[in-house]
Amino acid sequence: MDSAGYALWKKLMHYLIPSVAAQWVFALYTMVDGMFVARGVSEVAMAAINISMPFISLIFSLTLIIAVGSSTIISIHFGRKETDAANRTYTQNLLSALVLSLVIVLLVLLGLDSIAVCLGADQTTLVYVKTYLGTIACFTPFFMLGYYFEILIKADGRPRLATLIVTTGSVANCILDYVFIFVIPWGIFGAAFATGLSQAIACGLYLVYFLGPHAKLRLRKFRFSPRLLWRTCKLGVPSGVTELSSGLMIFLFNHAILRWIGTDAVVSYTIVAYVNTIIVMSMTGIAQGMQPLISYYYGRNERETGRLLLKYAQAAAGVLTLAISVPTWLGANGIVSLFISADMPDLRAYSVEVFRVFGLSFLLVGVNVVFSGYFTAVECSQYALVISLSRGFVLIAGSLWVLSSLFGGSGIWWAPACSEALTLMETAVLVLRCRRGRLEPRASG
Repeated sequence: MDSAGYALWKKLMHYLIPSVAAQWVFALYTMVDGMFVARGVSEVAMAAINISMPFISLIFSLTLIIAVGSSTIISIHFGRKETDAANRTYTQNLLSALVLSLVIVLLVLLGLDSIAVCLGADQTTLVYVKTYLGTIACFTPFFMLGYYFEILIKADGRPRLATLIVTTGSVANCILDYVFIFVIPWGIFGAAFATGLSQAIACGLYLVYFLGPHAKLRLRKFRFSPRLLWRTCKLGVPSGVTELSSGLMIFLFNHAILRWIGTDAVVSYTIVAYVNTIIVMSMTGIAQGMQPLISYYYGRNERETGRLLLKYAQAAAGVLTLAISVPTWLGANGIVSLFISADMPDLRAYSVEVFRVFGLSFLLVGVNVVFSGYFTAVECSQYALVISLSRGFVLIAGSLWVLSSLFGGSGIWWAPACSEALTLMETAVLVLRCRRGRLEPRASG
């Protein structure tokens, strides 16, 4: 690596490390949330949170569609020195996210029972799911605006501040979890209220920055542009689908598990889903960290620099995947014991077995997610969408159906590895087509 390459690598790490760290903090405090509920309420209550997770994934997915699309367009404008256009994009899409969040609150509160049943709640978990979901829904504006600001603050050139704010919100959530579950025995309502309140705290901190003197992005008067909103959504959909894939996977697995195995296995899957979330969010952090840089150089028409950044990002993803996957696979026993008490030895042993089969998929996630992020960054959204839809819904649903039909409950746990492997082959084909110049990404106005 020459001096220019090292300088570029160092610049990438300036964005990558805070971005991945922010994702880790969020994923880890989600695990802590589950541990508090499992120990302070019950394992059934923890399963109810897992059943509710697709809704939270949907919130973040919709936010990512707007935020990543905005970040890509804004970074391209910054690359072209078009500050006014960047600020109008920021303002319009911020208000779009706010309006969408209020619509979601209304829809959820009006249809709470139906949504809970649709997510997979049964007689055992229904009360827990309704309580958790109804409480979380009221904080939807803070979830969406906070995540929007987290992505945009990186495009504004302050990735470390995003990590600091996410960490502050996460620490607040852990403290509030303890208070509202163990000190004030509010049960699962306390867990949901703590999570929502911590999001409100983080959102407030982002507002302090964006309304302060150091932010480059500013609120500006704008004329609503449907074309801009369409361009934003088109670019953001692949990242939104990647985010939603975790929720869709949980939804599909919960229904398959309840059909083929039983409620106890949902507890096993909940534990695996937490670690899977860490892996996926780590790779998402790499994709989000490289995106503003690649889009910036794309706006400057420096395509080779963007490709070199992709190469560095893939190397980082490979190292990070091994660093997480191997220790968690070897330490599956210890991880499972954090969630399941010693008086349930059969469930513990089964959960460890499930963990080690499911964990094979962790090794393949990075390449798919990072390439999807790259295609989004260079406005080649059709390729990014193909990858995201394949691994997020089409191939995982197909693998789950085929393997469970052939092998019953045991086949369920092999579906993620099968899906990621098929997606990897598809990604390889798309990369080859792009390199041969059949569908070269083009800048749009």
